Amino acid sequence: MTSASTAEARGRPRPFGQFGLVSMAVLIGLLFWFCAAARHGLLQSNAYDLGLFDQWAWLIGQGQPPISSMEQVHVLADHGAWMLYAAGAAYSVMPSVQWLLSSQAFTLSFTALPIWWLAQQAGLTPRRCWLMCGLWWLQPVVFNTNLFDFHPETWVMPLFALALWAERAERPRLWLLLLLLLLGSRDGLVLIVGGMAIDLAWRRRWRWSATAAGLSITWLLMLSRWLYPLLRNGEGPKAAGRMFSHLSGGPLQAIQSLDWGGGLLYIVLLCLPCIGLWRKRSLPTLMIGAPLLLVNLLSASPSYRTLIHHYSLPLAVVMVVAVIDARPQQIRAIRGFSWTLGWAVVCWLALAKPWYFSGPYLSRVSVLNDAQEAISQVQDTDAVLTTSYLVPQISQRSRVAFPKKGSLRNLDNSGWNVLLLNPNDPGWGSTKRLQKNLLSEVQQRGWLCENWPSKLELCRKK
Repeated sequence: MTSASTAEARGRPRPFGQFGLVSMAVLIGLLFWFCAAARHGLLQSNAYDLGLFDQWAWLIGQGQPPISSMEQVHVLADHGAWMLYAAGAAYSVMPSVQWLLSSQAFTLSFTALPIWWLAQQAGLTPRRCWLMCGLWWLQPVVFNTNLFDFHPETWVMPLFALALWAERAERPRLWLLLLLLLLGSRDGLVLIVGGMAIDLAWRRRWRWSATAAGLSITWLLMLSRWLYPLLRNGEGPKAAGRMFSHLSGGPLQAIQSLDWGGGLLYIVLLCLPCIGLWRKRSLPTLMIGAPLLLVNLLSASPSYRTLIHHYSLPLAVVMVVAVIDARPQQIRAIRGFSWTLGWAVVCWLALAKPWYFSGPYLSRVSVLNDAQEAISQVQDTDAVLTTSYLVPQISQRSRVAFPKKGSLRNLDNSGWNVLLLNPNDPGWGSTKRLQKNLLSEVQQRGWLCENWPSKLELCRKK
């Protein structure tokens, strides 16, 4: 057998294969970044969450307290995401929202590299390693998450896959370091670390399981009992209360309040690209995602049960790794490389949202020129109250927010000196009536106002 044949049999990519994998990851990362930047440029990004994270990163880069003017919350009191300080370092060099969009795009794309290593570790041939990478790139939730503003947990998806590799390669120090980095991007990833503890216990790796369980519990207690109360004047995590408030009654009431139909549809759509490739040996790996899946199903917000938002992103890693663990080289039913990849493409076309660029994302094209002209008149030191979709366009300032329905009745002692509103398109979380009332109020107070054909209006306090 030749050396090339030996490398093929052992699943080791030849130098060209490694170069090809990195090149493909770069190209897909550029495509992801282009799509995210185009969506942002079309005024489809929002205060939650791109504007929120952009302001936090800018404040960190400026050396100011990273407290959101929209939520009045310190960055560490949001989800304990201390990794966002890395973005602040980049903003100190050159403030730009593209740091967030590009880093998200490339980390999502480059998650394919540790997935390749996992496939190689499992003994798959390079051809099937490519297939596993293709399954990752074609996960609908990956593409949709890349478009849906920005979330720091996207940074650690390569680290999550690499942590699975490190555990199987008996690299405990690297594994533990990667778990700590995982938790530093979002508190909700304690569910993934807890799921890893379940998987390890199933495989009777007791020390590893106890370490993962202890780490997740310790991190959760540290946040909820110390850090959050310290930064929130004694209050604990608010997200848990919002998510599970509907479960506060008795067991029967809680069962009746669950979204059974939506939950079942969510599971079907989530599993659709990979379910035909799983086998019995995939079950322990799938257990890693069980705690996160359960929380998504129990949440009061239906956004946790969609493929549009980021809440299911770690489950995509779990599902692809579960295919690797099925040992596809031994399964006749999926020997067809083209069939497997074709099915993934069909699922991507049906469940990903590239077609939004042909319709929904073009809804504000007529406003673009007016918005750019209005934004050019906003000064860096202005405290701006604007629509949610304009917040991430001007969020690199100390004070910026959008008028939420039910939370802002008037501008008395509010500190805002600029209003940039469009009652005809009030954006997420606001209303036409609220914005009209605010504009009428400032006009009566003698603010200087300017209108544009799109009904966008800029008012400045004298």
